[in-house]
Amino acid sequence: MKKTQAMVPLFMFPVLLSIGCSQVTAQESSPDNDAKKQPAAVENYDGDDSAENELEAIRQAATKFVAAFNHKKAKALAALWTKNGDYIDESGQVFEGRAAIEQEYRAFFKQHKDVKMKLAIDSLRLLSPDAAIEDGRIILEPLPAGAPAISKYTTVHVKVDGKWLMSTVRDVRVETASAYRNLADLDWLIGTWTAEEHGVKAEFVCRWIANKSFVERRYTVTHPDKSSNSGVEIIGYNPQSGHIQSWHFHSDGGHAVGVWSPLKNGWQSEVHGISGGGESTSAINLLVPLDDGAYVWQSISRSAGGTELPDTGEVILRRVTAK
Repeated sequence: MKKTQAMVPLFMFPVLLSIGCSQVTAQESSPDNDAKKQPAAVENYDGDDSAENELEAIRQAATKFVAAFNHKKAKALAALWTKNGDYIDESGQVFEGRAAIEQEYRAFFKQHKDVKMKLAIDSLRLLSPDAAIEDGRIILEPLPAGAPAISKYTTVHVKVDGKWLMSTVRDVRVETASAYRNLADLDWLIGTWTAEEHGVKAEFVCRWIANKSFVERRYTVTHPDKSSNSGVEIIGYNPQSGHIQSWHFHSDGGHAVGVWSPLKNGWQSEVHGISGGGESTSAINLLVPLDDGAYVWQSISRSAGGTELPDTGEVILRRVTAK
């Protein structure tokens, strides 16, 4: 199977491992080290032992970007650019300098008060100790009128006085009809699914988002002592690599990226990531529909922190039907 690189953990590890399967804390979206070829490419600048620290600083800047956007802080957003940085939107319009970028965001927020952003990094690599390039995708919800459901972006980062800032950002529209067409075979996942074993209950709610460009899977796992954990997975089509890809985020801070491939009787997702405790994780997750109301999930070829783990048992998830 074709691999890229990533720093993001196991698709369903935290959830279904807690449903009576072998225990390992692992979870899904951010780049990993270059020791393994994993989904969501992340390459380190050759010879720089501190490269991972630099990449992590850039990922933290991306987190700040999303937070500032979702809190409608135009000035804080503009401050993430270099003084003379530029932003090029999907239409090709250029905004140069922090003042122009801030003004554009203020105007956008005034018109779209309820819009929230989700961001997924597809690749992140250092070009030199002071320059890096990032590629990814952005989803806005609710979708503003006339806006693309998905925007791909490329960001050039530069290090100024010890701080990573954006020098240039370019957004590119992704045609949603094509995105949905490539995900149509996952339409059977849409709905609410449950599983229960050894007193542990799991619920998954799957829905289309961003004009049917992505599938969102939210889950909650409740234990016998009433404690719970949760997470979200975003599944989309990666037009650059030509495969379905997923980004998984767990409530303990773990995250993972998966590359999906069709099987004769279902799907497999090859997942690599980082657990909430900082361990590298990997697995191949299998999803096999039984009928319209049930499917089997199993995780094989698993590892955590470099240690091989046994395959999980098969877990049956059943569709919740409206009463």
